[in-house]
Amino acid sequence: MNKTILIADDDINIIASLKYVLAEQGFDILAMTTPQAVLENLQQQQVDLILLDMNFQQDTTSGAEGLQLLAAIKERDINVPVIVMTGWATIDIAVEAMQAGARDFVQKPWHNERLISAINTQLALAQSYQVAERLTQQNKLLTGQSTLADKNAIIAQSPKMQTLLSTLDELAQSDMSILLTGDNGTGKSMLAAYVHSVSCRAKHSFVPVNMGAIPESLFESEMFGHVKGAFTDAKENRIGRFEMAEQGTLFLDELANIPLAQQAKLLRVLEEKKYETVGSSKAKTADVRVISATNSDLLEQIANNQFRQDLYYRLNTVEVRVPSLSERIDDIPLLAEHFLRLFSAKYHRACPALSQQAIIKLQQYAWPGNIRELSHLMERLLFTSKKAEITANDIALTDSTPSEDSLDDPQLTMSEIEKKALLKRLEYHQGNATETAKSLGLSRSGYYRRLTKYGLD
Repeated sequence: MNKTILIADDDINIIASLKYVLAEQGFDILAMTTPQAVLENLQQQQVDLILLDMNFQQDTTSGAEGLQLLAAIKERDINVPVIVMTGWATIDIAVEAMQAGARDFVQKPWHNERLISAINTQLALAQSYQVAERLTQQNKLLTGQSTLADKNAIIAQSPKMQTLLSTLDELAQSDMSILLTGDNGTGKSMLAAYVHSVSCRAKHSFVPVNMGAIPESLFESEMFGHVKGAFTDAKENRIGRFEMAEQGTLFLDELANIPLAQQAKLLRVLEEKKYETVGSSKAKTADVRVISATNSDLLEQIANNQFRQDLYYRLNTVEVRVPSLSERIDDIPLLAEHFLRLFSAKYHRACPALSQQAIIKLQQYAWPGNIRELSHLMERLLFTSKKAEITANDIALTDSTPSEDSLDDPQLTMSEIEKKALLKRLEYHQGNATETAKSLGLSRSGYYRRLTKYGLD
């Protein structure tokens, strides 16, 4: 996409000359002859760089008009690079302009090579600043996230998983939206990361978003970003998830938890490929590949007017169901051994082996909590089994889901009681995050904070 340069100069001959030079370099040009026109345009359109004359018709020598306009531009968008130009160049004006936020200074009449070099340098620096800011804010959001999935790290020897991975390999080469469905704990987020890692967008960001954890009042700010001063707590500019995922992949987890009122805003961005940052009317382009995941029956939610049908079809170019653990019993021994090695390394303990009888018992269990439940069981067995080999008798699967009576154990801490109560309520509501949070008197964000606190997310 061509870069857009805005020329602010009251001399139409200067504008014509600049247009000729810059058009040959492949730039898109906007030209304004008054400060008011410049500011009005910046409210409506995003530009990549501004060439700013320091003197307009009111005062042709002091540079005061240009400095005032520069200050107004920076108040609206502090990051846009500005190169100032004047035929009355003095050291004082140059210093004032740079102190006011200009990135470079060019004297009229200009040398084309010098002008083009200055423009290309500032565009490259601006892009670097944007990437650095995007990564900084992304790191704040994604601290603790594991690296993207690698095919060799995915345990998938069962026929169903082999078929699934082959399907995802093919879909990854397209840019179509993918909806991953399946029970909680089946590994949908890892598979979304895998699709990104083998796609043509792999060099750019993979940005996962837990849609149930975003307060409804902050939905637009979180997804589209905001500018400083857009609302009371907007102390600084914030990049939204769409901008973080620019040219990469945006993963919308817990899709069914998006409030109905916000679904229309998401649909608009997906349809138009454009959005506005909160507090700004300038449209930004959304070049992202969207992958979604849910364990809910979206068709039932559509029938109950809880989910928009048009949004469903926009996100569901292709639907891929992730099999439950009980459907891939060939993978259970490998997954169990993987988790044992993982937790042994984490806790610096010897890694026990699994007896054949133990493996058979694991394969005969229904695993309502899927891979997440298996992971928790292996972590627990690492501490409860004192032998070099875990036997079938060591595996108390009937106790893997805590009972109500266990809350009366006098040895339990308050945190353990809260965790067990949370698990019991989640089981009662069959993994439905909204109903679980409501029954506990929690907001969605408070509910997900507790999941994170106890390692259940």
